[in-house]
Amino acid sequence: MRDSSPTACGAFEDRGENVEQVTLLKQTESVRLDGTRLDDLVAQLGPSGAENVVCRALEEVAVRLSHAERCHREGRFEDMRRAVRSLIAISGQIGMHALARVAGDVVACVDNGDHTALAATLARLLRVGEACLGALCDSRDVTI
Repeated sequence: MRDSSPTACGAFEDRGENVEQVTLLKQTESVRLDGTRLDDLVAQLGPSGAENVVCRALEEVAVRLSHAERCHREGRFEDMRRAVRSLIAISGQIGMHALARVAGDVVACVDNGDHTALAATLARLLRVGEACLGALCDSRDVTI
């Protein structure tokens, strides 16, 4: 059943179809961590040094993701760009290459002034970030 209503000038405006059920699509991101990168950290810094680096990096990733989201909501795109740009190096350091790649895409959207693509890409960055943080925390059950 279509809902058509007359507008002020007498034309009809099509408001689409009324539906009774709405399906919520859950978007998930699958990520793989670079175990070789973590092994390299252990070889360079020792187990406790590598753990300290990973823990600090995880905290920074979480803080910067949150900051980027807040900056986007407030329209502070240059601040958001700086926060996301720093994620590229931090995430690469601990083997979160998918996060680094999507962060680069977000920076490109800011640079291009494409706010629609920016909103979608930032949402993906947040999903990938959450998946990476979860994957790394899950893998910490295994000794680094």
